[in-house]
Amino acid sequence: MYEFLLSTAIVALAEMGDKTQLLALLLAARFRKPVPILLAILLATIINHGVSAVLGQWITTVLSPDALIWILSIGFIAMAGWMLIPDQLDDESGSIKKWQKLGVFGATFVLFFLAEIGDKTQIATVALAARFDSIVWVMLGTTFGMMLANAPAVFIGDKLATKLPIALIHKIGAAIFLVIGVATLVQHYFF
Repeated sequence: MYEFLLSTAIVALAEMGDKTQLLALLLAARFRKPVPILLAILLATIINHGVSAVLGQWITTVLSPDALIWILSIGFIAMAGWMLIPDQLDDESGSIKKWQKLGVFGATFVLFFLAEIGDKTQIATVALAARFDSIVWVMLGTTFGMMLANAPAVFIGDKLATKLPIALIHKIGAAIFLVIGVATLVQHYFF
């Protein structure tokens, strides 16, 4: 359960102001149909984070424990730095138009799935699954965290996004990643 709660918190914080959250806002403003947008985001996230969690588990089978600890620790510390760099969403109007023929659900699914590839929440899912040796709890937690961050964005849109202290949220998320990275090293070498 710890893996679920920590994964939820990390991804919910990491998603605030992230390019996929900005995409969710844009899709909500464009289509004005929150339910199919949220269902598409949910499905895209389950698939993306499910594959990411499996990859995280696989990594633990091919790396030595010492190499894995160093990679995970450095990865979490690097994620802390990455959290402090605000994301920007390129003009996605053309992409939305391109995929619009698939309908609200289809366009949202494709765009969200593609935007999530290589995103910090996907990389965090890989690292968390490797760190906690749990595919299911990490995938469920990261997916829940993604929905916690994106559901309000889809339903309330820009009104809520401008009221949240995104810089502070990013600093809190960065601090959590930093603590996990350092704690991973300390736990491995001192306990």
